[in-house]
Amino acid sequence: MKLAFLGLGVMGYPMAGHLAVKGGHDVVVYNRTAAKADAWVKAYQGKGGKVLAAQTPAKAAAGAQMVFSCVGDDPDVRAVTLGADGAFQAMGKDTLFVDHTTASAQLAQELAREAGKLGIQFLDAPVSGGQAGAENGALTIMVGGEAAAFERARPVMANYGRAVTLMGPAGSGQLAKMVNQICIAGLVQGLSEGILFAQKAGLDAHKVLEVICKGAAQSWQMENRGKTMVEDKFEFGFAVDWMRKDLRICAETARAIGAPLPVTQVVAGFYDEVSKMGGGRWDTSSLIRRLRK
Repeated sequence: MKLAFLGLGVMGYPMAGHLAVKGGHDVVVYNRTAAKADAWVKAYQGKGGKVLAAQTPAKAAAGAQMVFSCVGDDPDVRAVTLGADGAFQAMGKDTLFVDHTTASAQLAQELAREAGKLGIQFLDAPVSGGQAGAENGALTIMVGGEAAAFERARPVMANYGRAVTLMGPAGSGQLAKMVNQICIAGLVQGLSEGILFAQKAGLDAHKVLEVICKGAAQSWQMENRGKTMVEDKFEFGFAVDWMRKDLRICAETARAIGAPLPVTQVVAGFYDEVSKMGGGRWDTSSLIRRLRK
């Protein structure tokens, strides 16, 4: 199959690679920084399907049966789809666009409508699992859109997704991702407070985590971030500034639907503080540094 992938950040770079290597598809990539796209082609040349770089989203999408994107925020998604050199203008009827960006549900619904006018199928499909999940092909993917489009895209997304689930109509994938981020915010703050408490109390924090990981407090965050939080290591993973963006979207949607998020709102403010400390690129587990300062 001929595919296009728009956006080669820490998530998109390995995801596009899985399509070429594991899936064996021909993949044309686009990245705002062209050197990154050229580096991707060099890294995956000869390892699967044909790989090429294009100068614009439209050129990448031309002739593709499916186009995937994983960019930054609503304006970036709008640019690669509806912009002057956007993919929609080059996509033919009965093609499929899958957006893996964590963006607003309103934008997903807008793009689904615009795509429909052109005879293009559209899915919003934000992912969870972080950089490691993308590199290992083990992402969780929450999808919004029509069932027929989902069934068509599911085997392709399975190249980098271990759990690919249709949540409902357009925008439902983004709404499910908001739930994911709301839950993570509270978990990481609780874990930060617990670890600091253990250390202040003179306990061996690693041993504490080892024990409570076997009980009701267990979570992905504890198992995958607890050790590095104890050791004050945060130069990896999902960046604080991206989480701030995600929680901003959560807050905007919560206001619109009348869902109170008191804890999430407080933790969002904590992430703002971490960013001001110079931690914009630190992993989200760096919330504990705010307590240690």
